[in-house]
Amino acid sequence: MRLSLATPPPELTALLDSGRLWRGQQAPRIAAEASGHARLDALLPGGGWPKAALSEVLHPQPGTGELALVLPLLARLTQAEQHVAFVAPPLIPYAPGLAQGGVRLDYSLVVQTPNPAESLWSAEQLLRAGHAAVLVWADAASVQSLRRLQLAAEESGGMALLFRSLKRAAEPSPAALRLAVRREHGTPRVQVLKTRGQAGAGLRPVALGQ
Repeated sequence: MRLSLATPPPELTALLDSGRLWRGQQAPRIAAEASGHARLDALLPGGGWPKAALSEVLHPQPGTGELALVLPLLARLTQAEQHVAFVAPPLIPYAPGLAQGGVRLDYSLVVQTPNPAESLWSAEQLLRAGHAAVLVWADAASVQSLRRLQLAAEESGGMALLFRSLKRAAEPSPAALRLAVRREHGTPRVQVLKTRGQAGAGLRPVALGQ
């Protein structure tokens, strides 16, 4: 018996619409949340942070501009009464600054952990508990642990945002999106290193806020 997918069943249609499955000879649909940075969104498939996926933000040192990169996303999610979490941040998030950026503190959680393994485990559990976005700082992370984090994001529909040193850029990663943030002449700039299905290395960095 030949099965025709000209009119797929509802279950298959849902997978196609979610961006987790696509037909051959057809560009994949990628469900995404806008980053709030127009020039960056124009470079990203789906126009922003991929949903139900792991993304990496690589930076030379904390305070380079990595939080400015994600602040519009966190503001939008928390204002929609969705929960976000910061796991093992190297610096305590400055609550007045977050609030000024539009982040609702009553929908924000900070979790401190003793080591990177506990940080990644905590991030998995928070995703599975229904957090819309989990930011986790864990520089030393194996490919296996990253795959578990990616799986937790896929199964929960949430976004895992992993912050690591720029020195990790050459290491393999299952992340759907990898971005590098650097500060040039006092301005944070972001470069696309990898997007789902293609490498983005070589694209010119764009300034945040544009």
